[in-house]
Amino acid sequence: MSLDARKKEILKAIVDDYVTTCEPVGSKALIERHNFTLSSATLRNEMAELEKLGYLEKPHTSAGRIPSDKGYREYVNSLAHVDIITNEEREEIEKGIATSVDEVSDLLRNATNTLATQTGYVSLVLTPSLTKSYLTQLKMLMIEPGKALVVIVLSAGVVKDKVVKIPNFLTDEQVSEISKAVEQQLSGKALEEITLITVTSSVKDTTIPDSLLNQVLYEAYTAIKQVDKLDVYLEGKHKILSLPEFSDIGKARDLLDTLADDGMVAGYVKELGATSSSDERDSYMIRIGQEITLEGLEDCTFITTTYKVNDVVSGNIGIIGPKRMEYSKVISQINFVRKTLNDEIKKING
Repeated sequence: MSLDARKKEILKAIVDDYVTTCEPVGSKALIERHNFTLSSATLRNEMAELEKLGYLEKPHTSAGRIPSDKGYREYVNSLAHVDIITNEEREEIEKGIATSVDEVSDLLRNATNTLATQTGYVSLVLTPSLTKSYLTQLKMLMIEPGKALVVIVLSAGVVKDKVVKIPNFLTDEQVSEISKAVEQQLSGKALEEITLITVTSSVKDTTIPDSLLNQVLYEAYTAIKQVDKLDVYLEGKHKILSLPEFSDIGKARDLLDTLADDGMVAGYVKELGATSSSDERDSYMIRIGQEITLEGLEDCTFITTTYKVNDVVSGNIGIIGPKRMEYSKVISQINFVRKTLNDEIKKING
């Protein structure tokens, strides 16, 4: 059953008031705060009908109502509008993201911090999927006998490094020779095309004995493959705990336990992106309350969008906040963070 105009107006007013006050909303408050010309009795009847339809809930301790998950969903889908971001917010976001940046990972960290600061909620950025990216540089630098630093640079503008074990007998010159041979053969190859065989065959013309080569090549291979491991940058967990919804210690603990599992959060966000259409991936997706399948987030809203590397949808940005959030404002902020991040990534990648 679709709502008539009056019920929609009442539902929107209740959501707006509850977002502001975090207190159940009654008919008297609606008349005082909004220009309703209806009597209190008529408003109460309409609110009772909205409750019966599942859009409102009535807490046991109050005569007022609060929005249900269904009510929030109706509000997001057809009643809320996206705010126009202010010039001050634009400047703060642009400054926050572009500060002290040498590579894409710096941008992602900055975007996470900026989004958490702007919204006051938990923010996250999922690192890009890099299987389609190709290797541009690979350097192996001797740190000390038995240890070397492998530095990998990808076309996506991502730089990763890893300390690996190597045979104690290898010299600086031999490590450099291996590094140059691997880079020369693998430069321009996509990560998904690089196998242990391709790494091994890249050094077939070197003069270094196989007994010394094998361990180095295996370590180089694992370093290359680990570059595509999904990481999550997460900020603002302390911010959400200050909200009334999470004053209950049990709820707060459940939420923090879930957020502490980076792998589970990353998998969920990646799955959300995979199930959306191409049109949705260029927009934003909202999951409210029971729509979120992560345990501990029943009282939350999860908003995600995507960013691009080399004009291809590569990673995800997200906000986790209370269901009682300023959707219009938060959506405009996450949209502008996405736009700014896309622009800055383009600058880095030329």
